[in-house]
Amino acid sequence: MEMNRMDTRLLLVSHASRAAQRAGRFPADHPLDARGRAEVETKAVRMRVAIPDAAAAFVSPAVCARDTALALGLAATVDDALADMNYGSWHGRRLADLSVEAPQDLAAWTRDPDAAPHGGESLSQLVKRMGAWLDALDDAISGTTSGTSKHVHNVVAVTHAPLLRAAIVYALGASPAVFARIEIAPLSVVELRHSQRGWTWWPASI
Repeated sequence: MEMNRMDTRLLLVSHASRAAQRAGRFPADHPLDARGRAEVETKAVRMRVAIPDAAAAFVSPAVCARDTALALGLAATVDDALADMNYGSWHGRRLADLSVEAPQDLAAWTRDPDAAPHGGESLSQLVKRMGAWLDALDDAISGTTSGTSKHVHNVVAVTHAPLLRAAIVYALGASPAVFARIEIAPLSVVELRHSQRGWTWWPASI
């Protein structure tokens, strides 16, 4: 099926892995370490080929996302709406420690998409935030895509795994309760397209 005039093709890229992730910690705003940078270097050529040259590029304000975008050769605009999930007082904390110190709060947060006992952002709130960004995307890229095809706005956004999961949930019109059933690895790519039907999820061609 061909895309209609001025449809949007969006590639969402999750940043490379961080030491905190590998240590089972909630993320803090740390740059990529040597392992994360090596991951990007390994996949960069293949990923660059798949990203249209004239694509409008956006990136989370997090250092790790900006490091990833830079390694991919993207001159990306920082967009606060693409920031990582707000983990409140759990930023930088180890899951293993929280399971001992606050097991009920942790269990509630993982099972109830409306729960945010840690003072941060619930899964439902994250899906709404990502949905608002997706729905406003045409306005965000207005005037930035003069070199793109007249038939499609090409967009790439480097952000965080939870936001890719939230985007899929929103595009499918699914309940945030399915959030935990979606796995997104570092440097994963999710492709969404917007047309008269709304947002749809496509297999990423990377």
